[in-house]
Amino acid sequence: METPNLSYIKELSGGDIAFEESLINILKKEFPEEYQLFTKNFDSKNYTEASVNVHKIKHKISILGFKKGLELASKFEKDLKKGDVKLYDNFINILNKIHVYLLDK
Repeated sequence: METPNLSYIKELSGGDIAFEESLINILKKEFPEEYQLFTKNFDSKNYTEASVNVHKIKHKISILGFKKGLELASKFEKDLKKGDVKLYDNFINILNKIHVYLLDK
């Protein structure tokens, strides 16, 4: 099972700790807002908007090292546009891992 990590952020930063901290702070600010908006749209069965939210969240999933999670999110985004919600639990599992990880940073 994949877990969040900073490998990609460290690769991007080239050792620039200030850049790494800045990017992590952006993630910590934006992720909870995007998660909440996704949940609101999903719970309202506004799946088209929820798919837009998933699209935005995918970037954070990628930055935090979830290769399989990114594939799942991409599939879930497409499925939501058709009203198919079967991947919801798997997607939420990824989001919860990210949420807990960012709380520790």
